[in-house]
Amino acid sequence: MADEEDPKEYRWETGYEKTWEAIKEDDDGLIEGSVTDIIQKAKRKRQAMKRGFSKLGMMRHLYVLLDCSEAMTVPDLKPTRFICSLKLLELFIEEFFDQNPISQLGVIAMKAKRAEKISELGGTSRKHIKAVHALNNGVQLVGEPSLQNGLELALKTLRMIPQHASREILVIMGSLTSCDPNDVHLTIENLKTEGVRCSVLSLSAEIRICKFLCTETGGLFGAVLDDAHYKDQLLQHIDPPQAGNQQEFSLIKMGFPHGKTESGKEPPLTMCMCHIDSADEPAKLTSGGYHCPQCYSKYCELPVECSACGLTLASAPHLARSYHHLFPVPHFNELPLEQLQVQEPRDPPVSNCYACQKTLVVGTDKMVYECGTCQQVFCIDCDIFIHETLHSCVGCTTIPASAQSLQARKPVQPPHSLSVI
Repeated sequence: MADEEDPKEYRWETGYEKTWEAIKEDDDGLIEGSVTDIIQKAKRKRQAMKRGFSKLGMMRHLYVLLDCSEAMTVPDLKPTRFICSLKLLELFIEEFFDQNPISQLGVIAMKAKRAEKISELGGTSRKHIKAVHALNNGVQLVGEPSLQNGLELALKTLRMIPQHASREILVIMGSLTSCDPNDVHLTIENLKTEGVRCSVLSLSAEIRICKFLCTETGGLFGAVLDDAHYKDQLLQHIDPPQAGNQQEFSLIKMGFPHGKTESGKEPPLTMCMCHIDSADEPAKLTSGGYHCPQCYSKYCELPVECSACGLTLASAPHLARSYHHLFPVPHFNELPLEQLQVQEPRDPPVSNCYACQKTLVVGTDKMVYECGTCQQVFCIDCDIFIHETLHSCVGCTTIPASAQSLQARKPVQPPHSLSVI
């Protein structure tokens, strides 16, 4: 009887989130409003973590270390940890290059106490997605991973990256053990000295050495609960991190490619440099492409680093998409719709979302979001779309007075200057 009256919980129950306790009934005995509030808070969780006007590592060089050991065959993430990781990793690569177009990424597989490069550092998503997709049929999940070998292999390449670039490693760890040839603490110390930021996503449980690795290098550690939580934890690493003290301020020489043709003549058939040494996709004679303004080498797609002269080639939209990380859209004011309609009546009254023109209902749209500059009201979906995809307030860009005010508030000189050709 004493045990039944004891209010204490078991140790494994103390960390469990009791989501049902957050659901409350309203005056009419309905729980729809409480459930809607929980969903809205979950949608804006990632957005609330963003902070603008800070020093960020815009040119990122990221290695993803994927565990390919026997532990990835466990079916707690459906259908297995490995297949679920491959699907989410393909989504991560697409989003990474969409939000970081002048960055580079590579993939390393850890299995059988060894580490192997699946794809080298590159700036195109197509090559990495193809390499990750090939892992589904071309790799055997055997043995144990070696965290130290994976970190050392990534460090060999990241050590050569210039000081103005961001060096990062993201480890997706499914095993609870790691078979390392030497003391892994020495490798962690080298990573810290070189300014490499290491983050770990554990698919099983919190591992002390992984948590220590993240703490020492300034990275993030996360333990996955389910596939939805796995996706949220993985997408946290898309936004550029805070730049470390070891990163230098410097002018970066970049080139904007152009079509090298003579007036009145058809462009000649030439081969591109990006496929000239490729065995999977051999180079073909084509007339289109992008020509390096410094050495006139031809490439199929941008952005890319010129293999002949080393110049970083990009386009104006790529720089614009990287710029919004430095000056994001300010957070909108969160207001109850009922209070906005009753206590703060407007002319005209607030009844529709300014962006999508959806009718705002008090029961469904419990909270609405107001821009502090143009004073326009948006629904939750438009608020997320503006901050995560559009990166520009619809009201501030369509209302002339708000657009002029927004332009006046922008700084004249961006904190990261680019020297271009």
